[in-house]
Parts: sequence; C-alpha cells; structure tokens
Amino acid sequence: MFRQDPIKQKILIGAVLVLGIGVVILIHSLTNVQPGYRGVSIDPPQPASDFTLQSDQGEIRLSDFRGKVVLLYFGYTYCPDVCPTTLAKISQALNNLGKDASKVQTVFISVDPERDTPQILGKYSRAFYPDFIGATSTPEDIAAIAKQYGIYYEKKPLASGAGYSVDHTAIVWVIDPLGNLRLEWPYGFDTSDMVSDLKALITQY
Repeated sequence: MFRQDPIKQKILIGAVLVLGIGVVILIHSLTNVQPGYRGVSIDPPQPASDFTLQSDQGEIRLSDFRGKVVLLYFGYTYCPDVCPTTLAKISQALNNLGKDASKVQTVFISVDPERDTPQILGKYSRAFYPDFIGATSTPEDIAAIAKQYGIYYEKKPLASGAGYSVDHTAIVWVIDPLGNLRLEWPYGFDTSDMVSDLKALITQY
C-alpha cells in the first residue's frame, strides 16, 4: 500500500491551514471595508457632547436621536445667505435620499437666542424641510454648547446702525447613529457629496 511521506504530509497540511487562514482574513477585510467619505473625517470618531435645548415642540436632547444620523448646524434665522444656502442643500440631499431620509435628523441651533424664539425657529426650519428641528436656549447655554462643538460666533452691528448680524462658523457636523462625530462638512459642500456620505453612514449602521 502506498504511504505518503510524513514530512510531506505535514507540509501539505500546513499549507492548507495557511491558505485557509488567508481566505478568512481576505473575506473579513472585504466585508469590513470602511466607506470612503467625502467630508472631512473625524478619525478616530469622537463622542458628540449631549445637550438639552428648546424647540417649538418642546425640550429636545441630542441623545433623543440615537439610531439616526444627525446633521448639526449652528446659524440664525436673520442670516442673509450662508444659513439658507446650507439648509437648502441639506434639504435637497434628503430629498435625493428618498425613504432613507427618515434615518437622518437635522438640528438647527440658533446662535442668536435673543431674536430666535423656538416658534420662529420651528417655522423657519420647516420651511426648508418638514422634519428639520430648530432649537435654542439661553445665551449662556448656547455659548457653552457652541464651545463644545468648536463653533465661533459674534454679533456685528450693521453699517446702517439698525440691528446686527452674527458672524459664525458655517460647518455642518455629521454625527453617526451611535452618537459619535464622524464628519465635518464645510460651507459650500456639494449636495451630491452629502448624499454619498449619508448613504455610506446609513449602510454602515
């Protein structure tokens, strides 16, 4: 009877085991590929600071939206250009997402709490998209939350002497369903890129 050389047999078994391990590693790597984001990645992801604010529907907390992608934007309703442009782009991106838009929550936080009441914010936000939430609080609370998210804002008297504008950081923070800061969208970020990032995050979770 033919008997295989024990040494060759061990070598063959070892080669099969190595090949098997290689296949497992390849499958794992292919099924755990991280999506390529088009916004500025937060790497590693950082826990988003929770907060409590007032909307025209009552009190809200960031943690209320766990399980959804949250788009967090700081602005104000008297903003002549940057804020409406940004909110309009987000609205268009959500419309392009179709049914998956229900997995995204936009929260618009006012940096002008003296003029932006919850009622004004609610009406303003929903003019862009039905599910947008506008929120505010005391000047002290807004200042603390803005600091946590690295948001600068400052009142600037108008040249006419009637009223003021507010200079502010114009980025959108993208928070994943686990409550981590994942991306930063700068002002002027393209709508198609927003859609791509949102699809990637929704698919990942």
